[in-house]
Amino acid sequence: MLPASPDDALAPDWLQEPADPNDLAPGVWPASARRDADGELELGGVGVAELRARFGTPLYVLDEAEVRAHALRIRSAFDAAAAAHGTKARVYYAGKAFLSTEVARWVTQEGLRVDVCSRGELETALAAGVKPSRIGFHGNNKSVSELERAVEVGVGTIILDSAIEIERLGAIAERRGAVQRVLLRVNSGVHAETHDFLATAHEDQKFGTPLEAAPALVERIREIPSLKLRGLHCHIGSQIFGSRGFAESASRMIELHAALREGGELPLLNLGGGFGIAYTSADDPTPIEELADAIVDAVARECEVRGIPVPTLAFEPGRAVVGQAGVTVYEVGTTKEVSLGDRGERLYVSVDGGMSDNARPALYGSQYSARIASREGTGAPVLARVVGSHCESGDIVVDHEYLPSDVTPGDLLAVPATGAYCYALSSNYNHTPRPAVVAVRDGQARVIVRGETLADLLSRDAGIAASGAERTGARTGEGEA
Repeated sequence: MLPASPDDALAPDWLQEPADPNDLAPGVWPASARRDADGELELGGVGVAELRARFGTPLYVLDEAEVRAHALRIRSAFDAAAAAHGTKARVYYAGKAFLSTEVARWVTQEGLRVDVCSRGELETALAAGVKPSRIGFHGNNKSVSELERAVEVGVGTIILDSAIEIERLGAIAERRGAVQRVLLRVNSGVHAETHDFLATAHEDQKFGTPLEAAPALVERIREIPSLKLRGLHCHIGSQIFGSRGFAESASRMIELHAALREGGELPLLNLGGGFGIAYTSADDPTPIEELADAIVDAVARECEVRGIPVPTLAFEPGRAVVGQAGVTVYEVGTTKEVSLGDRGERLYVSVDGGMSDNARPALYGSQYSARIASREGTGAPVLARVVGSHCESGDIVVDHEYLPSDVTPGDLLAVPATGAYCYALSSNYNHTPRPAVVAVRDGQARVIVRGETLADLLSRDAGIAASGAERTGARTGEGEA
């Protein structure tokens, strides 16, 4: 087996060899994550061996108490920050991170609204009993049918993304005899310090309108009787640490907000979400209380300079609510030692999932952590790469991690911080059924999203309706020798 190698040239600078490769880094794992007396990982009071026995692997595990705690903490942080400046805050849960009816109920019970960006997300929120007035609807290409449905059910706010959408929604609302509340999405031009695909407020991308184009679009919205402009919206990106980008964006948005107030009321400013979380022990996200204070303080300063009241502020966290609450459990299938000559050696650990259940490493080069979950490893730490079972060399689950050298087939491996954008981005690549999502709390586990079966996959194949003979080519005198 590979020896421990603290100076391994293959290890990135940010990855430090742990003294104990069984430790669970605080802030990366759910608060309930612990090892029992035998070293088995428990989540929400439920052991991973029980979870495998009942639900199989791969398996998404979501800690309900963790989701609720993050939702409440974020809402409380922005409520307090806003109250300190004499205004109010609204917090929308960004459903694109992960949405099911149960999660929608959890976050709304903790005082959050829900942000959706597709008909499917809208219907899921409605099925969960979310009040339409507490739903915001995003998207750069909302279809006529999506807008019709949103107006029909009384969605509280639709975020307009283009001149075409202004006219489209105005006509729909007029035809239905409704007055639809809207925001206009604006690109502040602030470049978030994140992956290029996650930065959403720079000029050359699909969302929103440039700052300089916003006044003309606002004027047009105000000309349409069936639309009621409530304010502006901006989102600078995702997985952002620190408050500088948010503060700068807020400054630019308040300048526009102040100018547009001269033409009519503009009571709301939505500054989006994108608050980062820790995926590895090297990550150090800013506490949400500090972010809330810094962002709202920046807005208040800009309003004071211009002599205008601080508007009601809205925010849209998704990852910050569910990310840390999720853990994916896999079973190890094979291990393989790979020597790269003078560069060092790496242990490849193959698991029974991969890019179909977590596309983020392939899409964004995202880094994750991993630990043996069914027991405590006794071997020295070795540099490992956790890979999936798909026919792609880029099928990497955890690119760089130190695992105990005795990791072996049959072990359960757990990857934390998978609550956001893992199930949401999952696929059936290589005809792989999507795993179940199981909620754990107070020693109990229950399915909140049913896992797919091979029968589910085959049920959508229209060719299955053909006769058995046609499917197999097994007519008399035909077929392979």
